[in-house]
Amino acid sequence: MPPTELPEIGAATGVASLAWLLFVLPALGALVLFVLGRRADRWGHWLGVLTVVASFVVGLLIFLETTGLPEAQRSRELSLFQWIGVAGLHVDFGLRLDPLSLTFVLLITGVGSLIHIYSTGYMGHDPGRRRFFAQLNLFVAAMLVLVLGNNFVMLYLGWEGVGLASYLLIGFYQDRPSAATAAKKAFIMNRVGDVGLAIAIFLLWTNLGTVQYTEVFARAGELSPGVIVAIAVMLLLGACGKSGQFPLQAWLPDAMEGPTPVSALIHAATMVTAGVYLIARANPIYNLTETGRLVVALIGVITLLIGAIIGCAYDDIKKVLAYSTVSQIGYMILAVGLGPAGYALGIVHLLTHGFFKAGLFLGAGSVMHAMNDNVDMRHYGGLFKHMKITSITFLLGYLALIGFPFLSGYFSKDAIIEAAFDTGSWQGWVFGGAATLAAGLTAFYMTRLVLMTFFGEERWKDLKSPDGHDYHPHESPASMTVPMILLAVGSVFAGFVLTNGELLAHWLTPSLGELQEPEASAGTLPHTIVPWVVVGFSALGALIAYLVVGRRPTPVERPATVSWPVRAARRDLYANAINEALFEKPGLALTAGFVATDDRGVDGLVNGTGSVLTGSSGVLRKLQTGFVRSYALSMLGGSLLVVVALLAVRFA
Repeated sequence: MPPTELPEIGAATGVASLAWLLFVLPALGALVLFVLGRRADRWGHWLGVLTVVASFVVGLLIFLETTGLPEAQRSRELSLFQWIGVAGLHVDFGLRLDPLSLTFVLLITGVGSLIHIYSTGYMGHDPGRRRFFAQLNLFVAAMLVLVLGNNFVMLYLGWEGVGLASYLLIGFYQDRPSAATAAKKAFIMNRVGDVGLAIAIFLLWTNLGTVQYTEVFARAGELSPGVIVAIAVMLLLGACGKSGQFPLQAWLPDAMEGPTPVSALIHAATMVTAGVYLIARANPIYNLTETGRLVVALIGVITLLIGAIIGCAYDDIKKVLAYSTVSQIGYMILAVGLGPAGYALGIVHLLTHGFFKAGLFLGAGSVMHAMNDNVDMRHYGGLFKHMKITSITFLLGYLALIGFPFLSGYFSKDAIIEAAFDTGSWQGWVFGGAATLAAGLTAFYMTRLVLMTFFGEERWKDLKSPDGHDYHPHESPASMTVPMILLAVGSVFAGFVLTNGELLAHWLTPSLGELQEPEASAGTLPHTIVPWVVVGFSALGALIAYLVVGRRPTPVERPATVSWPVRAARRDLYANAINEALFEKPGLALTAGFVATDDRGVDGLVNGTGSVLTGSSGVLRKLQTGFVRSYALSMLGGSLLVVVALLAVRFA
């Protein structure tokens, strides 16, 4: 495949020259809240909201200015200062303002603003609210640095900042051992992916002598095929860590230990999409390696199936949505793995997913808010008549997620499945078939979630909350419901707007190249049939869920025994056990071996040498008696030995 034609990069002028405010505003908000501490408890949350909203306004103004420019001039850079200048390595602290980065800016700050507003109500009675908003602002600032940087080192800076902020937010409830464990797990598994990204950056610097996007992408054709594949795979490893993709997906569901707004912002709309952004941004590299793209697509297919299968078995509402996120990010990774035929499709689904999944998480948070933080769907039921706004907005997000015709997911996810079927004979059937099956499973577990939560008998009536009180479900305050309504509107209309006339694909052309329309390959499904097949599988999944859950009473307690597929799914398909067997235990054994070698080998040699010297010194010390007659006798004995030796030599 020929390299992508890259647009000329001009200097940012006008409103774009203020782009540094995009990340400085939330970073400044975080700094003020951290420094002032408890003195900002009463008003700190509003400072957090205002800084992110102001960042969104700046991003919107830059976006509007950019849309008024000719397509060839929509990619601009703003150099702030030289950050690193060591020998031949020169790295600017600069921003790249192009359609791809601006799209992410609007997603991060727009959805982030709604989640910040929602959090003012959700965290209203939490004593750590000010600290929560400080960490949330820090996350938004780091995510903006990640997508705005004009080189791989700045991307890595934002990448690590996002990792730190997510660690703090996942472990926000510091008194809960489960939250601390989940935060450490997320941090460590992300470090594995970060090693891959770092190696890719080292390879680029070693072979090209630069890490600037413009220079790397213009000269990518100079790299040998083996190096290109290695860079592509290492970038993918980084993406797997941040986006919760196989084999590094196990941390994301456990991250639900953080407050629900964290799940909505980090694990639905922003951080987990960083891997998709990375591969899309590096598209000139992936365009040069079919092998690299194939590996990316395979990882996406495996992950979307894993997430969909496990999502069918959980009763925890947040974990069902978490595995749904794992699966949907798998669709995006599959799309960008299809190359020019899928880069824009992956970004379209990323945006629509940001609306409906953030709305679903906020809806789940509203349910938890009404149910004293109970996350067990078996203890819900019949909440529709008690929480009308939450129920309706959640249902719209549910329909968008399962791909109900003419809602967001229908336009974005079905386009990916159609493109997957057109990748070739065996690949088309594997990729398209797996994606279609996952669509049916998605409809099953989401319909099950909706039926168990909002319909049927009110199972909570005979239960006590963890604090011993009766449950009294009620609608959430306006600060929580208004963001949910706005996200529900996006869930309904975003897909149609973004795909109408390939609006977003044309907008992203300067960053991703022209969208290549798929052509039906021999032996795969025709374009006209694919949407009907997908809708049919989704309808079948929803019907099965209704027959399994909707027509039977839901037990309040989990059965003592379940079938082995359900047991395997509830154990995350043994992902933790596999990681423990393949990596943790061998790592611990290797560490123990090194410690034993150090204790008995290195330390033994050093200590043994010291003991020999100490012992010999003790023996020699006994010869120093201080008596002259002893020294004289020693001298006489030595002289006699010398004489005997000389005589022996003489007469030998």
